[in-house]
Amino acid sequence: MNDIKICVIGLGYVGLPLARLFSTKYPTVGFDMSQARVDALMEGHDATLEVADDLLQSALKNGFKCTTDINAIRDCNFYVVAVPTPVDENNNPDLTPLVGASTTVGKVINKGDIVVYESTVYPGVTEDECIPVVERISGLKFNEDFFAGYSPERINPGDKLHTVEKIKKVTSGSTPVVAEKVNNVYASVITAGTHMASSIKVAEAAKVIENSQRDINIAFVNELSKIFNRMGIDTQDVLEAAGTKWNFLPFKPGLVGGHCIGVDPYYLAQCAQRFGYNPEIILAGRRMNDGMGEYVANETIKLMLKKGIQVLNSDILIMGFTFKENCPDVRNTKVVDIYRSLKEYNVNITVYDPWANPAIAMHEYGAEIINELPTQKFNAVIMAVAHKEFINISIEDLCEDCHVIFDVKGILDKSIIDGRL
Repeated sequence: MNDIKICVIGLGYVGLPLARLFSTKYPTVGFDMSQARVDALMEGHDATLEVADDLLQSALKNGFKCTTDINAIRDCNFYVVAVPTPVDENNNPDLTPLVGASTTVGKVINKGDIVVYESTVYPGVTEDECIPVVERISGLKFNEDFFAGYSPERINPGDKLHTVEKIKKVTSGSTPVVAEKVNNVYASVITAGTHMASSIKVAEAAKVIENSQRDINIAFVNELSKIFNRMGIDTQDVLEAAGTKWNFLPFKPGLVGGHCIGVDPYYLAQCAQRFGYNPEIILAGRRMNDGMGEYVANETIKLMLKKGIQVLNSDILIMGFTFKENCPDVRNTKVVDIYRSLKEYNVNITVYDPWANPAIAMHEYGAEIINELPTQKFNAVIMAVAHKEFINISIEDLCEDCHVIFDVKGILDKSIIDGRL
């Protein structure tokens, strides 16, 4: 393994932490299409905050480098693809980034080299969609001239406890020998250990069901929340009571966004449909979770009406915009569904999030957000994200005398809230 030189393609939330980790053991180059991203990283700062500046700067001093120059990765022999795999407006998998990355690999891969995919896909994508692109561009023959593997990413954005090296890694390879080699490379840096799957398709399937399972469980408690709300029962109290049983699963209701849980089930669903099976539970869970932002907005408006608060031109504060707490990631955030649903009532909305980048929020969603706590008073406040900065804020001080507070995350004192999931 002394001759391995690694290139990680895609330096986002997944690729950069992995590349930095690999650089502790192997010569490593990070490749990205964004010159601005590369420039910032080479200056020693990661805007995603996944890699601390001191770790990044140490890696750079020890030889790690980032580039947009394809010629700088031609001498690598172990390529790792970690680009996004989103869905389009119709929730169909969009493999465009993967095809682009595979084209890049095809331009530089040489005989004997290995390409490992980390991007979330449905079973068969690596061998049926990506590898043919590499073959066509390179002119090389798969499993004769070059080889492949799949090792699904398990990055948890914003989590400083479960970092990449502390999460067990699933690996796989296109031949038994390559599977061993891929596994050994990952095992050399992943302190939590690895699990070598029996095939690339098994590894791909394992990834999509991890998050689909979580999505379905959250959909169940979201539905319970809607039922118990109509019955006048506090869902959090119910879950606390049920949680006293040793095998009760502690899922909580909420908004399901982000790049994994809110996306992966669609990849699995399309795969199933290709084989003539229409998945009922998976898609039902998606429908439930995709509707929760609108539900929160409508419940807030109902509570305002019950208190006699005029909705038209009222002032509403949404606290938090990222898809989860304590990270700047706004990919597939479901808070935007609350924002858009409230807009239909012709209210004045202020979105406060100290973590999110206002320029990105405006570019991606057309939503104006602020990074500083507002000083005005509001008719309603929605606690949408549990950022640590919000814990010690006196929410009532932000409100008019007659107001509504809706707690999406279940972090506020019950005595001050009017509604929660």
